[in-house]
Amino acid sequence: MQVPLNPANLLSFARLVATIPLVVLILLGTHLSLFAAALLFVVMAITDTVDGRLARRYGWVSNIGIFLDLTADKVYTAATLISMVAIGILSPWIAIVIIVREFVVTGLRSFAAAEGMVIPADKWGKHKMLLTIIAVVWMLVAASAGFPPSPNAALLPLFEPTGVYQVLAILLSLGYWLMIGAVLLTIYSGYEYMRKAAPLFRT
Repeated sequence: MQVPLNPANLLSFARLVATIPLVVLILLGTHLSLFAAALLFVVMAITDTVDGRLARRYGWVSNIGIFLDLTADKVYTAATLISMVAIGILSPWIAIVIIVREFVVTGLRSFAAAEGMVIPADKWGKHKMLLTIIAVVWMLVAASAGFPPSPNAALLPLFEPTGVYQVLAILLSLGYWLMIGAVLLTIYSGYEYMRKAAPLFRT
């Protein structure tokens, strides 16, 4: 099988490969590595938007391109969440909910396609992805400053949360609540997919 070597597919493939250094940076768990991981995650999220637009604009849409894009999205997101759980800056249940939803939705869409029904991505799924990206980056930056949601004894705070720095510490802590919002959107968007696929289970 020959993979079309266009910029869109190369970006998707690069996102897959970049998952490895992303995971390594998070697992290192240092101030610098976590901040670098946040920056890398932002770059990967941007390529996630760019590759699709390039493919549609220049007619580079192909089955292998769609496969690479969807696979890269799920791999780098799941790998990031699991790595964050591994170093104690993300609750396991949050990662489980988000990852399980991806399995369920992928299974539903595959089943629907086999039955001749197309379930397109909706706005709630896109909102969920955007909020998840923001929350992940926020939490990585907070952890890089030594303020993860769960205290990490291996990483001391870069500054004491007193005086003017108290406001900054509070802002950094908002990442956790953004992630809770992402989880709620994850559940709701998963419900919407289930609702749309419900007719398939009545036959």
